Amino acid sequence: MFRVENVGDDRLDITISGKLDAAEMRLALDELRTKSVRIEAGKMLFDVVDYHLPSFAAIGVELSQIPGMIRFIRKFQRAAVLSDQQWVKKISELEGALIPGLTIKAFNREDREAAEAWLEG
Repeated sequence: MFRVENVGDDRLDITISGKLDAAEMRLALDELRTKSVRIEAGKMLFDVVDYHLPSFAAIGVELSQIPGMIRFIRKFQRAAVLSDQQWVKKISELEGALIPGLTIKAFNREDREAAEAWLEG
């Protein structure tokens, strides 16, 4: 499952669970682009629930859309990741170190209020 919700003018809340296949990845990327059209200097809150790596076909879809995803990611300055899976938190923060202009911080899922405060800070 992949759900995207606009929260205010500058924030997306994204819920991810399970394993995405190619069709779900295509829909997810389209939804991210559509719901971020008017966002500038934005924030994202990812709630990662029982996440599994996407299928190889889904990764292929994501790789084929890299130019659009680069434009998408440039709209954001901060991302908070909520997860109880340690590997998801570590990978998320590593991604933040590799993406210029985007700071990513990971939190336990029970620390949603702290994550939201960090996004606004």
